[in-house]
Amino acid sequence: MSEIKVNKLSSRTGNAVTLGTSGDTFTIPAGVTLTNSGTATGFGSDSDISWQAVQTADFTAVAGKGYFVDSSGGAKTVTLPASPSIGDTVAVHALDGASNAVTIARNSSNIQGGTDNLTLGSNYAAVTLVYSDAANGWVKHNDEVPPSFVSATGGTETTSGDFKIHTFNSSSNFVISNISDSPANNEVSYLVVAGGAGGGGDRGGGGGAGGFRESKSGADSYSSSPLEGTTNISVTAQTYPITVGAGGAGGNSSSVGSSGANSTFSTITSAGGGGGGNSPPGGAAVAVSGGSGGGARSGYSSSLSPTCSVGSGNTPPVSPPQGNNGGRGYDGVAANTQSGGGGGAGAVGGNGSSNQGGAGGNGVATSITGSSVSRAAGGGGGTDGGASNFQAGGGAGGAGGTGGGGAGNNNGPTATPSGGAGTSNTGSGGGGGGASTGANGGAGGSGVVILRYKYQ
Repeated sequence: MSEIKVNKLSSRTGNAVTLGTSGDTFTIPAGVTLTNSGTATGFGSDSDISWQAVQTADFTAVAGKGYFVDSSGGAKTVTLPASPSIGDTVAVHALDGASNAVTIARNSSNIQGGTDNLTLGSNYAAVTLVYSDAANGWVKHNDEVPPSFVSATGGTETTSGDFKIHTFNSSSNFVISNISDSPANNEVSYLVVAGGAGGGGDRGGGGGAGGFRESKSGADSYSSSPLEGTTNISVTAQTYPITVGAGGAGGNSSSVGSSGANSTFSTITSAGGGGGGNSPPGGAAVAVSGGSGGGARSGYSSSLSPTCSVGSGNTPPVSPPQGNNGGRGYDGVAANTQSGGGGGAGAVGGNGSSNQGGAGGNGVATSITGSSVSRAAGGGGGTDGGASNFQAGGGAGGAGGTGGGGAGNNNGPTATPSGGAGTSNTGSGGGGGGASTGANGGAGGSGVVILRYKYQ
């Protein structure tokens, strides 16, 4: 093997020097250091990426190339190379990412150790990815991607600090146009409350509250309710139908209150509250089960009261429980009838006593909207009582639970002492009616769906 020793190589003419010919291999032995004091090109570094013409359609990237992506006409997907090798480099600039996101699909390789695709969701967002190994996959070689967040519309929009809140008081759509490139920011906090039930008529039980289900995202820090802990949900860019359950109608002298309707978001369903009980002549109409159960109506005599059972809460069962049972009626004699309160999200309905209907179970408070609000309370039980020939010196109607429950009524001096209505958009139950054939139970309050996420 020949050896040439020189201190400097220079061109004889011009300013270019060529080493070898095509196919030759130059070996740099171990321990040799190459020092670059000028500009190096063609060595596979990100400084030597070969930039391509602007792309306007989905495509698969090639290692060593950079791409400008025009997504003004719709969202675009850039698929990373299959079977990459260490050092493979791909660069992407999203020219219109704020209008339509550019998704970088991982093509079975990890991206920074995870299995999520990368989304460029702002104008001129740029990223250079270098492949490392199977465990870490493609890693960011720069920090040129502006932070991106969920962008969505629907319902009534408000903000609290860095979080946006969408409140749905009626059924509609939650439309997500963009998601974050950080998976943690795609998790939403939610509150889903179903419609409250109507109270029973004519000494009826209080209506049960609609089911209450809440989850707080890992990126959030508001003060949640004691029932927080339902399944977390991470959103994607799509339309989510939102159903807000209506409150149930109050029962009349021969019927239980109507149950509330379910509320839904994504995979979460909260069950409507169970109607308050009643006891028509000749038999018993038991309270209904639901998100929270309806309160029981006591019979005209102690022999009838066992058939007037309470409505069960958390039906169907979920964890944490979405509600509680209704209360029992008072086992009096003659016309001494005090019915139980409807169950609430935070407590069971109160039992009727010798001189008062059972109070509705309390709701629970959450600050998902930025301030503490209680929702999903039970309605109070209706009674005999007041100055009438039904029950001399009888009891008062049960109070509605804290958070919007309607109060129960007694027959009193009015001709048709109907129960109080549950407050709208709290999912609270209506109160039971007083002792009169024209005394209906109060209607249940409609439900609500509230969604919250980090937007800046």
